[in-house]
Amino acid sequence: MKYIPKPIDASKVALPGDLVDLTERLAENAHDLWAAERMAQGWVYGPRRDDSAKTHPDLVPYRDLPESEKEYDRKAAMGTLKAIIALGYRIEKG
Repeated sequence: MKYIPKPIDASKVALPGDLVDLTERLAENAHDLWAAERMAQGWVYGPRRDDSAKTHPDLVPYRDLPESEKEYDRKAAMGTLKAIIALGYRIEKG
């Protein structure tokens, strides 16, 4: 069977300003979750990715990531926020 991705259609969702700001915090959190999981598996920082040596250049604080890597995490966070709204949920700061 051929896999055909079917993401939630959030193309008409425009995030309010406060949620756009939240995107950056969620992107940082996603990076920290990824890094913590890698480190728990024995991965360490290295100048290049090496799966056999378990080294990865992105095992650094979010602020030190290259902009291209930050953008990857931002897109995922923004996509998640937009999908939540597209499904009819509201996001409110408590």
